[in-house]
Amino acid sequence: MARLLSKEEIKRILQSRFENDECTRLNEIPKPSSLKDIAKASKRIADAMRDHERIAIVGDYDVDGVISSVILSQFFDDLGVDYSLIIPNRFTDGYGLNPEIVAKLDVHVIITVDNGISAIEAAQICKEQGIDLIITDHHSIPSVLPDAYAIVNPKQEDCAFPHCEICGAQVAWYLVAALKEELGVDYNLSNFLDLLCIAIMADMMELVGMNRVMVKKGIVELNHSKRAAFEAIKQYFGKKTLEGDDISFLIGPLINSSGRMEDAIFSYEFLKSKNVDDALQKLDYIVSLNEARKEEERLLFESTLPYVKENENIIVAWGEEWHEGIVGIVASRLSKRFKKPAIVFSIKDEKAKGSARGIGDVDILELIRSQEPLLLGFGGHKGAAGVSIEIKHLEQFRINLVEASSQFTQEALEADNDLLGEISADQIDFELLEILENQEPYGQKNPKPSFLLRNIAVKVDRLIGKDGQHLKLILQEGSNALEALFFNYDIKAKQGDRIDILFTVSRNDYRGLVTPQLLIKQIVKKY
Repeated sequence: MARLLSKEEIKRILQSRFENDECTRLNEIPKPSSLKDIAKASKRIADAMRDHERIAIVGDYDVDGVISSVILSQFFDDLGVDYSLIIPNRFTDGYGLNPEIVAKLDVHVIITVDNGISAIEAAQICKEQGIDLIITDHHSIPSVLPDAYAIVNPKQEDCAFPHCEICGAQVAWYLVAALKEELGVDYNLSNFLDLLCIAIMADMMELVGMNRVMVKKGIVELNHSKRAAFEAIKQYFGKKTLEGDDISFLIGPLINSSGRMEDAIFSYEFLKSKNVDDALQKLDYIVSLNEARKEEERLLFESTLPYVKENENIIVAWGEEWHEGIVGIVASRLSKRFKKPAIVFSIKDEKAKGSARGIGDVDILELIRSQEPLLLGFGGHKGAAGVSIEIKHLEQFRINLVEASSQFTQEALEADNDLLGEISADQIDFELLEILENQEPYGQKNPKPSFLLRNIAVKVDRLIGKDGQHLKLILQEGSNALEALFFNYDIKAKQGDRIDILFTVSRNDYRGLVTPQLLIKQIVKKY
């Protein structure tokens, strides 16, 4: 039998994840000046502000892009700057700055946030029309850069910024910091931490170093935020406080749903609501979009299952008119469920637009890049990427990736396995819950720990949820009774069974009584 983990060991293992962090306090984060081109960009924007030139912000339709747009536009609002804003529509505009969007804008300066690093054609048009294009982005650098007035992206080779894994909203925030300096204005940059913690977590940035510091402080600020949108979320969902899990499972998906289902402008306007009544009205509509998204996701996930092959190390699935806004979430669900990278395409007008998710040590962007001759376009980062291809090349693309991924070892696919070790039922108590909560927020590079509990008895089993798709268990070992939930269960355990489970621990706060609750990831074995 494996040696059981003690609480002291759990605490030590979790703390060791941050022993190499160079940045542990907000005042230690890198200065704006370490970002290449940021001085050039801020000087040009400041001149445009002083001379009342026409400025446009071009954002993106995901959480990071929407929040980037809110940060820069709020700064302009507070300083009384006139500007126009476009957040491209996923269905009618596609991703990022393109020639059609440039054609809509009669401006002197365009600032992209969370996009633009691949906008070669649009940059050329800006140049020809005498528009100064300032790109702020964080996505991987393509082999050819756009010919822009300034590019602020920490991933550039000759950029001195020490932490290149930051999100688009952080880059936009750094631009605001540089503008504050350039203009010599008194402006409280920490007012954006409530938004930044959401963007960092939703865009799955690594939660170590400066990101961890900003998210920890951001969650505190989120709970004291004067923003009407967050007060509305608390009221609507009956929450006294908002935590890291609320960002991952509630706020992030809500903000994302407008861009996925209709138009991201709904989420942008919600976050900029002036009062709680207005915010509640907007939230009600966003919640309805999110509910529609969940149903669409369930149907699409089922449609992809025939593409899962046990003897292949990657899942590549496609279908006619599959919902473009949902393919990314489904790719994510597939990769988590089957422990393989996944790419899901929607086919329309002879083209397939896909969303990819990596797993473990697999760099999904590099895998896609290896097929560049077959592709119309691609971009993203190690964990998530977008890709487009003509449908006549799809099958060859799939065959090539199956071949390339055949080299992956099980270790590579399960490298981010967050199993900490085996634990006994008597260790699962309020003290363990406190140890785990002290190491929050959890995410990339700091995964929420999973534990293995062997041979525990099922005392009570009950199906819950609208369609009985979730399983609630009371587990017992000696005098220790534990409540466990298994969402979207795939193996059913019933009273009288003894089971091995893989699980995480969460807080159950019922009428003021706080107890640990097990969230089952997998029933490993039934006896």
